Amino acid sequence: MNFNIKKHIAVIGGGPAGMLAAFQAAKSGCRVTLFEQNEKLGKKLYITGKGRCNITNASDVQGIMANTPRNPKFLYSALNNFGSSDTVALIESQGIKTKVERGGRVFPESDKSSDIIKAFTALLKQSNVTVCLNYKVSDIKKVDDGFIVNTSRLDERFDAVVLATGGASYPLTGSTGDGYVFARSFGHTVTDIRPSLVPFETEETWPASLSGLSLKNVTLSAFKNNKKIYSELGEMLFTHFGVSGPLVLSASSRTADDPVGIKLFIDLKPGLTHEELDKRLLRDLQKNNRRIFANSLNELLPMSLIPVIIELSKIPPDISASDVSKKMRHELCLLLKAVPLTVKRTRDMNEAIITRGGIKVSEINASTMESKLVKGLYFAGELIDVDAFTGGYNLQIACSTGILAGKNINLEE
Repeated sequence: MNFNIKKHIAVIGGGPAGMLAAFQAAKSGCRVTLFEQNEKLGKKLYITGKGRCNITNASDVQGIMANTPRNPKFLYSALNNFGSSDTVALIESQGIKTKVERGGRVFPESDKSSDIIKAFTALLKQSNVTVCLNYKVSDIKKVDDGFIVNTSRLDERFDAVVLATGGASYPLTGSTGDGYVFARSFGHTVTDIRPSLVPFETEETWPASLSGLSLKNVTLSAFKNNKKIYSELGEMLFTHFGVSGPLVLSASSRTADDPVGIKLFIDLKPGLTHEELDKRLLRDLQKNNRRIFANSLNELLPMSLIPVIIELSKIPPDISASDVSKKMRHELCLLLKAVPLTVKRTRDMNEAIITRGGIKVSEINASTMESKLVKGLYFAGELIDVDAFTGGYNLQIACSTGILAGKNINLEE
């Protein structure tokens, strides 16, 4: 190829997928313009990982695919080309140290998401990418020799386009679903869009009385039609509407298609068998034999949780601890090992971390991220119909697909 005449590439979207697609395309010899409708790049990155930015997971390719319940095989080329270690190396090349926490989650050492954005922004500057902030793309048209991109401030011709506009989750960060509209205009199929990695509203109202209480080292299991569809040890949170936290968000990935009526069970003491828990309960009750039952569980459960458990157990709270029968203990153990909740619905897109659904993967070349329908049109990130559990997997997918799109854009004659 004659690199004296550089391909002019438009990247639509300034999230991690768009930034790395732009960086890699420029590095590959293209002249790149990145359009971002917000006033700054990486706006959604600022709020990920509670502001700490869980940028990737230290898993290998198979580990990431195993944590991607939707269309994992589509990602094989992207992840093999640019995996989690490559993401870490790229970030650290910009002087940003990283650290690995529980479950392989990778964060900046500073615990500041802004450091990740600084690293990506520095890469764009080093590769001479033209960044256009506050530019909303209103239309993209295919012409014989490329594309015409219409924005709120200019109309310009490009040789190729990378759509990296994100999904429909957290719309206040700019993920307003525009990419789906553009994709459909080129004949692409967009599968059903649903919120994923999203909190649950519950039929039961008692979680509201525990709003703000975080449970650590519990097991959450989800059942649909009496079949277990999810079970994991970790952390969860009670809210004014139901439940949230890492375990709940991951469970929502397994239930996004039909969450209503899902049965949830919380094992508050997963490290103890029923028999071991019964012995522990008996010790606590004997130790507090002069107290009433309601005041005998302080060493076993968080204070705010005790009234709820007592009410659910139907054991009179004011009976003496010494009067709690073996049958009562048995029933209480069963409850502590499986506190029941029923999903009423998920919260909406405003609270979803990612979008379930997107551009149909069978219409995208998995080796290049180029559209199979329109030459010169590429996709990257959440816009594609792939989504994973919490733990940095989704951001790694964004990075990997962005790099692969940028890498391949200048390979064609």
